[in-house]
Amino acid sequence: MISKELEYTLWEAVQLYKNSSFISDDPIQIPHLFNNPRDIELAAFFTAIISWGQRKTIINNAKQMMEIMDYSPYDFILNSSLSEQQSITQFKHRTFNGEDFMFLIIRLRKLLKQHNTLENVFFNSINKDSRILTVESALINFRQLIFSDGENRTTKHIASPLKNSACKRLNMFLRWMVRKDEIDFGVWKAISPSELLMPLDIHVINSTKKLSILPNLKSNWHGCNELTQLFKNIYPEDPIIFDFALFGLGVEKQGYKGS
Repeated sequence: MISKELEYTLWEAVQLYKNSSFISDDPIQIPHLFNNPRDIELAAFFTAIISWGQRKTIINNAKQMMEIMDYSPYDFILNSSLSEQQSITQFKHRTFNGEDFMFLIIRLRKLLKQHNTLENVFFNSINKDSRILTVESALINFRQLIFSDGENRTTKHIASPLKNSACKRLNMFLRWMVRKDEIDFGVWKAISPSELLMPLDIHVINSTKKLSILPNLKSNWHGCNELTQLFKNIYPEDPIIFDFALFGLGVEKQGYKGS
């Protein structure tokens, strides 16, 4: 349970961090470069996939990805020639390299030709006979589609609940796509914000411990659901709004004493 005093503190932090100034220092600035929803979702996906490490480096490398795709990710993925793809091989972000980048472009080209949008790949491609539209089913479905021909070195970059991963980067990506405010885009309608799950960034985890919210929180799928459910008890229609509070407090290293 979260005390009323701590709940008030969290809402104060939401108001402090959930505004357009958040964008300038965050990787979400990359999809904000685009207006077309198809470009937005793909720019957001590639940015999210490389979102680990220092934010400045993530932003710079995500910009490089957009430059490689001529700032037209949807058109590039569907129509680029082999010669236009040559610069992909030089890309590198930590353990994500040009081979991973090329693999995802090849797979997404096939999937987008089948399903038209990335939202459809995540949700509308789920087996109609057992169609349960949840974040968990979408993440499992997406990974299975990406690696339908077998796993390879890129496997480690696409997390799955079946591996008990917290799926932090993909949950962050879904937050960007589903929530709608001055920061998040709200371009996906297959699920509502109430169904999203908390991205368990290291800053979020550290804040939950500092605030004594869940001192023993683990960075896995169970922990992701556990923290999300806690916030659903406070604000069921949009529990992930508290991501701004926990992430912001963690990044800025501003302390509130938990109660």
